[in-house]
Amino acid sequence: MTNQTLNVSVRRLAFTDRNDGDLIRVVPVETPVAIEVCGIGYAVMMATPSDLRDYAVGFALSEGLIRHVKDLSDIVVHETEGGWIIRLTLPGEGAAIALERARRRVSESSCGLCGLENIQQVLRPLPPIRKRIATNREAIARALDALQHHQLLGRSTGGTHAAAFCRPDGSILCVREDVGRHNALDKLIGALALSDVPASGGFLLLSARCSYELVEKAARAGCPMLVTISAPTSLAVERAEQAGLTLVALARPDSALIVCDVHGSIS
Repeated sequence: MTNQTLNVSVRRLAFTDRNDGDLIRVVPVETPVAIEVCGIGYAVMMATPSDLRDYAVGFALSEGLIRHVKDLSDIVVHETEGGWIIRLTLPGEGAAIALERARRRVSESSCGLCGLENIQQVLRPLPPIRKRIATNREAIARALDALQHHQLLGRSTGGTHAAAFCRPDGSILCVREDVGRHNALDKLIGALALSDVPASGGFLLLSARCSYELVEKAARAGCPMLVTISAPTSLAVERAEQAGLTLVALARPDSALIVCDVHGSIS
């Protein structure tokens, strides 16, 4: 796990048995990853520096800068002092979108989302889910049980999120991990795109709280179903219903909540 973990000296403080002691704890690496688009500084994300090519593709797709991986003219990933840089080269339309967004960000405050225009951007319509899968509760339980065995970074550190793509029968095809739940999903979306695996053919399983951004990324990837181990927010539910995304939350070994399933995909 080169560049993914760091050994840290810690001291155990016991509350019951008084068995204090010095330990070495493995922690996940979190580092700045700067994203440049056609020479323009677009964003700086805090991420785990693994699978960054996948991340670059997934980020570009989720941001709407490209519609297909072949729309990327070039991807350059390299380490620099204090972090990493991803340089994306896009054709005319994507470059124009990136430039316009970069200009807007210059006038935005540090709160992130400010002004009517930004609110409208957040609430803009999502592409409707076109394809469906038929799955069942046994498949969801099977994927949940298998996920822990695919979380190599998570098992060694206890400090990362995982995003998995599962076939309708619950078998896991691909997993990506990161300290950020959004980054893990972007990495997964990018990995699927680079492997020419359509996200419409299975479901996503995330070890994270279900915020609206994760729903939007799933919908924009064309995935018909999202399963998360934690609770959704109100906006996540609303956006899932609008896009026709089947949403399952609080998935546990013994049960899960079907939050949205307008097409009756789960038996």
